[in-house]
Amino acid sequence: MPRVAIVATAVVAAVVLAVVLSRPDNGGTGASDGGTSTATGEVFLQPAADTGPDEFTESTAQEDSSASPVTPSGATESAPQNAVRGVNGNAPGLYGGTRNVASCDVEKQIAYFQDAPDKERSFASVVRIQPSEVPAYLRSLTPVQLRMDTRVTNHGYKNGAPTSYQAVMQAGTAVLVDDRGVPRVRCACGNPLSPPVATPSAPRTTGAAWPGYKSSNVVTVTPARQPVDVFVMCEPDGEWFKREAGDTGKKDHKTHKPDQPSPSASVTTPTAPTDSTSSEPPTSEPPTTSDTSGPTTNEPSSDTPPPPDGNTDGNTGGDTGGGTTDQPPAS
Repeated sequence: MPRVAIVATAVVAAVVLAVVLSRPDNGGTGASDGGTSTATGEVFLQPAADTGPDEFTESTAQEDSSASPVTPSGATESAPQNAVRGVNGNAPGLYGGTRNVASCDVEKQIAYFQDAPDKERSFASVVRIQPSEVPAYLRSLTPVQLRMDTRVTNHGYKNGAPTSYQAVMQAGTAVLVDDRGVPRVRCACGNPLSPPVATPSAPRTTGAAWPGYKSSNVVTVTPARQPVDVFVMCEPDGEWFKREAGDTGKKDHKTHKPDQPSPSASVTTPTAPTDSTSSEPPTSEPPTTSDTSGPTTNEPSSDTPPPPDGNTDGNTGGDTGGGTTDQPPAS
C-alpha cells in the first residue's frame, strides 16, 4: 500500500506540473519569445517599427516613427518600487502624427481579419465583442502615434489562441485609441492592447532598449472620465492640430499650441495582477489614485525598473503632476 500511494502521488504531481508548464502565462512564454508573464515580472521593450512576437496581422502602420517625443512633466518625490504613473487619455500633446494622415490603415486591418477568421475570433475574445463586431469596433478607434514610451498589456496570437505579456512601446509607435484615449490596437502587428497590470515587484526589462530610453519616462495612459470628442495632437515640425475621435485624419484642422504642451504624469496604486491567460476587456474606469501631488523617485538596480501605470483626471486634460523616476536598465 505505501508503494501504491507513492506511485499515485508521483503521477498526480507529474500531471500538475505538466498543466502548469503548459499554461501560456508561464515563464516558458517569457523572454525566449519576447512575451512575458506577470508572475515573472518581465516587461518586453518594443521599438516602434518592430513587429514583435506573436503578431495577429501584417503591419498596417502608414507613417514612419515621425511623432516628436516628449517627456512627461512634473516634480519628483519618493514612492514604492512598484508605484505606477500615468497620463490622462485626453491630455493635449499625449499623441502626435501628421495632419490629414492616418497613422494606421484601418480598412486594411479589417481586411486582414476577414481573411483570417480564427484570428478575428481571438481578437474579438480579447476585446469582449462578437467577431462580426470587429469591423465596427476598429472603425470607432482613432489612429495616432505615441509621443511617450508607453506601458501596456500586449495580446499576441500563438497556436490558435491569444497570449498576453507586459510591454513598453516606443514613442512613435502607431496605435488606435478608444474614446477615452486608451491605446487598444498596435498597428505594426494588429495586436489588441489593454491597460498594464502590476508585477509583484519591480519588473525586469527584456529586449534591446532604444536610444534615449529611460524607465523613468515610461507612462501608461489612464482613461479620461468622459468620452473624448477631439484629440489635440502635435506634428513632427511642432505645429498643432485637432483630430476628431474615430476620424482617420480627413477632418483634421490646425489649432493653437496648448498652454501645457508636455502632459504631466501622476502616481497611482498599481492595478492588481490578473491571470494572463484570460483576455481582460477594455475598461474606462480609472484606477484608484494614491497620490496626486507629483511623481516619485526611486533608485532600483539597473535591471529592475519600476512599471508605469495610470491615474485619473478630468476631461479637460489638465493632469496633476507626478511619476516615478529611476535609472534606465542596462542595454
